[in-house]
Amino acid sequence: MLVNSLSLRALRVEYGGCAVVSNVDEALTAGEWLCLIGPNGAGKSSLLRAVAGLVEFSGEVQLNGKNVDSMRAREMARKVAFVPQEPVLPDDMPVSDYVMLGRNPYISTFGRESARDRQVVTDLIDELSLSVYARRLLGTLSGGERQRVVIARALAQEAPVLLLDEPTSALDLGHQQHALELVDRLRRSRDLIVVSAMHDLTLAGLYSDRLLLLHQGVGVARGTARQVLRSETLAEFYGVSARVIHEDDGTVVVVPQRSIGEM
Repeated sequence: MLVNSLSLRALRVEYGGCAVVSNVDEALTAGEWLCLIGPNGAGKSSLLRAVAGLVEFSGEVQLNGKNVDSMRAREMARKVAFVPQEPVLPDDMPVSDYVMLGRNPYISTFGRESARDRQVVTDLIDELSLSVYARRLLGTLSGGERQRVVIARALAQEAPVLLLDEPTSALDLGHQQHALELVDRLRRSRDLIVVSAMHDLTLAGLYSDRLLLLHQGVGVARGTARQVLRSETLAEFYGVSARVIHEDDGTVVVVPQRSIGEM
């Protein structure tokens, strides 16, 4: 079920009458990866939850020109998969059963999973190096292992839009790269639209096509990593001193610098 476009128009999210996302406009086409960056409280998670249809919002969120708030839950689950920042997992459920939950949009209410459903789950568990944990209970896993399981469940939905809220925050360096490489490979082969929120600015610039810098719910800078990740921009909106290195291969590396006061 290909989604050719995701568009946000004048998107606004409020909690208790206070705007946490305000007047955001974005347009993505199949195969694009947009990464949301910004300090804590900038509105990244709220924007993702609005696109996922999990919070009330004003403005428009459209998939192929259709408003998401007019879609039924099953239709939405077939089109949008969401990896939350702090997922709640049932401790007594085996890993393979949890990943299989990602196939629910394709299984009828009283039906059983098909051979293809089982193969999708097996392949993802293998690709995310989770095979050894397949029969383990979720409650016995480490934080990083649990995070990989949540990513596997989202990918099992085979939705054309993938939303990732800090997907690598609990992963070590090797598993960060492994998970992001898998997402990148799938978005290219399946023409997925990916929207992620990430704090690691170097990784954000490395994997995404474009960045959107949010500050107090407003988009204050957008473009490629080279356009957005600038020392003066990071100083203004993060309040940090950082050296931004532009590598010959196009990679942008952000290196925080210590502030050494007078002795």
